[in-house]
Amino acid sequence: MSTIREITMQVKSDSFKMAALDNDTRNNALQAIIENLQAHKAEIFAANAEDLKNGEINQIPQPVMKRLKFDEAKLADVCAGMEGLQNLPDPLFRVKLERQLDEGLIMRQVTCPIGVIGVIFESRPDALVQIAALCLKSGNCAILKGGSEAAHTNRILFNLIHEAGVKAGIPEGFLTLIENRADIGELLKCDEAIDLLIPRGSNAFVQYIMNNSKIPVMGHADGVCHIYVDEAANLEKALPIIIDAKTQYVAACNTVETLLVHSSVAAELLPKLSDRCKEVGVKLNDCPRAMEFIEGVPSTEEDYSTEYVDYILTVKIVDSLDEAIAHINHYGSHHTDAILTENNEAAEKFMLLVDSAGVYQNCSTRFADGFRYGFGAEVGISTGKLHARGPVGLDGLVTYKYKIFGHGQIVGDYASGKSTFKFKDL
Repeated sequence: MSTIREITMQVKSDSFKMAALDNDTRNNALQAIIENLQAHKAEIFAANAEDLKNGEINQIPQPVMKRLKFDEAKLADVCAGMEGLQNLPDPLFRVKLERQLDEGLIMRQVTCPIGVIGVIFESRPDALVQIAALCLKSGNCAILKGGSEAAHTNRILFNLIHEAGVKAGIPEGFLTLIENRADIGELLKCDEAIDLLIPRGSNAFVQYIMNNSKIPVMGHADGVCHIYVDEAANLEKALPIIIDAKTQYVAACNTVETLLVHSSVAAELLPKLSDRCKEVGVKLNDCPRAMEFIEGVPSTEEDYSTEYVDYILTVKIVDSLDEAIAHINHYGSHHTDAILTENNEAAEKFMLLVDSAGVYQNCSTRFADGFRYGFGAEVGISTGKLHARGPVGLDGLVTYKYKIFGHGQIVGDYASGKSTFKFKDL
């Protein structure tokens, strides 16, 4: 049996072949994968039923069970995502810059794949499909490690995707599934073969990855998202947005966790919010000022930096836009935050000063998603500021190289003054 290092080095070798594949070959492989998944959906659903059954036996929390479920709707979503990817322009071989350095000396900055991407993700089998498809379209090889709770579903999805891709002319190493949890430690040591790690899991897990590998890491540790209801908010518009952001898919990282309400609108909004939350099963953690208007559990300092992944919402009253911005920048995770206001100047200030990957006006934080951004899908959301930020689609999975085309030029001539640079963008 091959070691993890041997496996990753073979994948690295195949990554050079992947980088040379044309767009038609990659798109044809995506189509073959769609057809193979649809042709074997009964087996996929049977495997998923086994994972769901084990989840119930092991008393996995309901939000996680919701993520774990892979049904007709999830299959339709991932297939639609792959169809969308086929229609997107090729992210590779694009000339981002073309510059004359001198007559007969031309430089081009051209996009290319990152290479080998390791993705360690939580209990979402649909994430496996999205990641595989995005890496394929962007010419990258992917090494995947999914959660053990989704082992049966992940295995059959991987087998079907790999089978279809290889038959369509994609190198064997384009997709690799690591199933043994003990192998994660070895994977983190493979900095010679893996170019980028994208962890998707708990804060503690992401921090562990960052602290135990030399491989660059892209991703986010928490999704502590906020909505600020401004004094100039349309409250009829605000209530459905808040409920959608909290309940549309409670297990997602872009679900709102803290609601900040301007003191001038609290008396009108909060009782209506409380009634609506009771209807949909959302529990409220309230600051002392909010408790004057609604029932709930008193909030704590810890609540302000907690990603609940549950039907819980922290409510805090603030006296100004500046106070709301300061709270978000202090307690938030730089993921996605929204302002509800009809005052465009207030919205512009909020968007300028809130230090998050996504800043919205008058809409749900749940829009923070690669598919909803028109990226086809996403490998995750990055809250960092280097290379990629926000939902990471195709553009976040490519880098670039510089190509220079000359006719015998040497640097010595420019150093001596015999030749001079004649910079000109082409």
